[in-house]
Amino acid sequence: MRKIISPAKAPKPRGVYSPAIVANGFVFVSGQGSVNPETDEMEFGDIKSQTRRVLTNIQAILEAAGSSLQDIVKLGVFLADLSDFAAMNEVFREFFPSDPPARTTVGAQLPLPKMKIEIDCTAYVREK
Repeated sequence: MRKIISPAKAPKPRGVYSPAIVANGFVFVSGQGSVNPETDEMEFGDIKSQTRRVLTNIQAILEAAGSSLQDIVKLGVFLADLSDFAAMNEVFREFFPSDPPARTTVGAQLPLPKMKIEIDCTAYVREK
């Protein structure tokens, strides 16, 4: 069984996909960009501000699914410019100060010219 997660506090999809799906005790979060869910507009700033926005959006999606940032087991990070790696890591330390999840980071051509980062993840859903 699968359940679609589409919380009001997260950005609306810009394509044919669900923000997240819960299945078999895990939540699979689609790639998220730096969209402000209140305005539904992209926030184009430096890599640190975009990373914070994306992780905050992911946090809202996970919470709506009954999970949290601490429950993430795997993240995929897509950077438009790999020279942003160190600055992105600084923000990751804010959100994951200890026991961070497994992660892959790759350089990628992202869909919008000013978009610096996209992140997807898989987390487990805590039993109620």
